[in-house]
Amino acid sequence: MDVLENMEGGNVLNLSRMDLDSTAALEEMGEEMAAEETRQLLLSHNRLSVLPVGVAHFSNLLFLDVSSNRLAFLCDQILALTKLRTLIAKNNRLDESSVPKDLGKMCLEVVNFSGNRFEEVPPQLLELRRLRSLSLGGNRLKAIPPEIENLFSLELLYLGGNAITSIPPELASLPYLSYLVLCDNRIQGIPPQLAQMNSLRSLSLHNNLLMYLPREILNLVHLEELSLRGNPLVVRFVRDLTYDPPSLLELTGRIVKSRNFHYTPQNLPENLVRYLDSASKCPNPKCAGVYFDSCVRHIKFVDFCGKYRLPLMHYLCSPECFSPCSSSSQSDCDSEDEFNIPQHRMQKVLLG
Repeated sequence: MDVLENMEGGNVLNLSRMDLDSTAALEEMGEEMAAEETRQLLLSHNRLSVLPVGVAHFSNLLFLDVSSNRLAFLCDQILALTKLRTLIAKNNRLDESSVPKDLGKMCLEVVNFSGNRFEEVPPQLLELRRLRSLSLGGNRLKAIPPEIENLFSLELLYLGGNAITSIPPELASLPYLSYLVLCDNRIQGIPPQLAQMNSLRSLSLHNNLLMYLPREILNLVHLEELSLRGNPLVVRFVRDLTYDPPSLLELTGRIVKSRNFHYTPQNLPENLVRYLDSASKCPNPKCAGVYFDSCVRHIKFVDFCGKYRLPLMHYLCSPECFSPCSSSSQSDCDSEDEFNIPQHRMQKVLLG
């Protein structure tokens, strides 16, 4: 056992790697020491199958590490640690049923449950309004719940090594999120709403199923690192020109919008007004057209840092509408294109 003094004057009780398989040792230590003086408790790399009940004695605990044990659940006694700010429980056997139902009432700021057996994000974690860092890498997650937007203080989200297939647009509601790690999943696309994440500095998407990036990603003005290696877009790109002819409703709507016909709720049904207001303008600056549901997906290569070429997705109103820069003349017009990015905008792009 090591009892250390940290820089803030609080004791560190280190019981790591002591081959503990019961809670007796911790009970004894809690009685021998002034448990209320302990600020950090380290119990990692033991053989504990349950969180020691005696942990409740450490009333002023700020940091608890129970990683690399055999924990299948966290006992309710952890709720007595009202000052706890950091909970590390990596590499155990935890799942959705392992978390106390009132865990969301704690004041945790850092939670690391990576390397466990979670198939979904426990709802209790989504109630931790002070949470700044959440790590759930190496689990069995299939989705990111929309309620992730409730973690208003979140700065780091690590979800690498799961089976996630999509990114919810609600992530864009996190104003302080700076580091987003979604590598080693099954993600096929990026929602354009991510362009609203003004604090994002690092985005890790390597080893997914991405074939293209939305052009809105270029609006991430503070992004310094973008990791894309191991995605199909790095070695090849797909151009899908399948085009479903527009319906009569869409043809009519296009005429109304392109010719600027005046309409109001007084002379049109409310559902038609909503439909007309949903029109998207064709991104081709030489085209004044609009589209609703029928459009052509167009993939365009864009330079990053003057070295890498990435395929970005944008949409055209019809097959007759061409991007002002075709693939054959892309290199000639990139310098004047709106998608050309100055070198200072993206410091590191990891592709290889």
